[in-house]
Amino acid sequence: MTSSSQEKRDLIAQWAFDARPILGRFHIWLENVEVTWVRGEPAKEFTREISFMEGSMERLFAVTGAVTALGTRLFGRYGAGKGLDKDGLNRAKKEADAISAYAMSESLWYLSRQLPENHAIMVCVGEGLMPKAGESPEMGSNPQLGFGRVYARPAVARWLDRKVVRLLNRKDYSWDEFYRDIKTAGITIWGAAIDTLENTSRFSKGAETGAMTVLHLFDQPLAITRPYEGYMGNLFLPRQVADRAAEESILISFRTPRQQVMQAIRKTYPDITPERVHIWTLGGKSREMRIGDLWREWTDLGAHIVEEGFPLPTGIPAFTESGTYAPTYHIGPYEQDGARHLFLCDGYAASAEAIQAASLAPMLGLAAYISTFTSTFEVPYHRERLVMGLDPQAGDFTARLGQVLGRDVDAATAARFRAMIEDASQAGIPVHKPSVEADDFFPEKKWDVLAVSGYMCPDPYSGAPGVEEVEPGLYRVTVRLAGSRGDKRITFTLRLGETLEQSWLVFNPLLNRFMGGEDYEHRPVRISDSGRIRNELQTLCSEALEFPEQDHIRVHFERIPPEVISPAYQVKLLEILRWYKKHHPLWFAWLDIAAPTGK
Repeated sequence: MTSSSQEKRDLIAQWAFDARPILGRFHIWLENVEVTWVRGEPAKEFTREISFMEGSMERLFAVTGAVTALGTRLFGRYGAGKGLDKDGLNRAKKEADAISAYAMSESLWYLSRQLPENHAIMVCVGEGLMPKAGESPEMGSNPQLGFGRVYARPAVARWLDRKVVRLLNRKDYSWDEFYRDIKTAGITIWGAAIDTLENTSRFSKGAETGAMTVLHLFDQPLAITRPYEGYMGNLFLPRQVADRAAEESILISFRTPRQQVMQAIRKTYPDITPERVHIWTLGGKSREMRIGDLWREWTDLGAHIVEEGFPLPTGIPAFTESGTYAPTYHIGPYEQDGARHLFLCDGYAASAEAIQAASLAPMLGLAAYISTFTSTFEVPYHRERLVMGLDPQAGDFTARLGQVLGRDVDAATAARFRAMIEDASQAGIPVHKPSVEADDFFPEKKWDVLAVSGYMCPDPYSGAPGVEEVEPGLYRVTVRLAGSRGDKRITFTLRLGETLEQSWLVFNPLLNRFMGGEDYEHRPVRISDSGRIRNELQTLCSEALEFPEQDHIRVHFERIPPEVISPAYQVKLLEILRWYKKHHPLWFAWLDIAAPTGK
């Protein structure tokens, strides 16, 4: 055996050993690992970490991304919403989100058993609470891993869960007290920002590119105090442009007129003419009201607004209907057709994606400028960015809101905007800062991040391939692992240990299986079922849950929208929960059921 073949065997063996909790949970066999350095000085595998955590944990998170991507691509009913009406597409999206959220949640649970004893992972920012473009509020939230989900060894998880419930329920318990208690107890929290399925609509419609899972781990919790999702204006530039702007006494923020931004760009890259400056923003008619003026501001300067199908150096065309995170990796100058071009991002994004992208900026050599927005599409960006800075308790709030919006405001409109501002403020979002940076979300101003991207479908901005079938039951899955000291593309070759039909059971939540008709009454019940069902309820119908006291969850069935769980499935879910509560009262002592009278 040659030394290179032995090294390969050793590489696979070590990866398999480190990732055994997750691979075993999903009945997967690791057959090959290929590691390519994208950024940073290449080092022999296992000799250097690229983030704040030790190498074995980095590998576990990489496999988390791979398993989530693989499970979602195979069992998330890819393309099931193609050609369906709005309601049908919404159901298909929720089914896909449920698979991705479950796969990642289970991976994090098994991974957490390898954490140091005083460590915990806490989800601080999730994606799925808020309807996006093309959705409506009555559709309800999407399955997600949202604020307050804790993954740790049992004793630490119980302790931290109680603190999170206190933070949610008691107005006299502030973030500062929460963080003080954590520090006093000697607990280290790795905060997480998660989007288990980015570009869900594209995935459900069967689009060939874009679907991915995104997980950011930070070396501390984010200073956010409750579930929150809104929109944020964002402008991302190469750091060289920001530095040159400072030399020219140009103050750059999201509010800076784009003429001044272009001036800084031209000073930084004199050889790049305006028509070769490509501005990526979300596109489509639904965004016209909000950022149409921004498009015109750039085009009046001669810049090019990236359109659907715009050719990228990877050979994969861009898309603009969704997906504000992945383009961040492509920001900067690049060569194409013998000329230099510049790619940058502007516009807005959902809060989770904006925070994730902003936390990438330091490691990618970018400057990120974000600004809190409302959760509505009815106000142009140059007015909306001022709304969130208003004092909702001021006596003249309605008058000031009218001035900002440029129209008369009635009591109902004032109440709606007041609620948006208060919701963000109470969650810890720095609404009164005109320009927000990633630093503003961390209690310690020095922070570090590990960014994990798992690709279900090819990514236009990095060129990463999606899940590829090598042969029946054998798949190649690509993950990008980015840290402050390096950036790797890792391709796993994974073999399912079961048939596709059996693997479907492995990757599906228990409650989904039971609501779908699987016999739960004669199935052997384990104590782990209690924890799994507790986690699944938080993923599937978070808006219906109340945490009335420590170690208790109350499920309010009247709060579950039919678009989230159909009425027929709600009846079945109620039967399932009552059965477990009756037959295993000790294991399900945490469960309270609030069902409408007569049900």
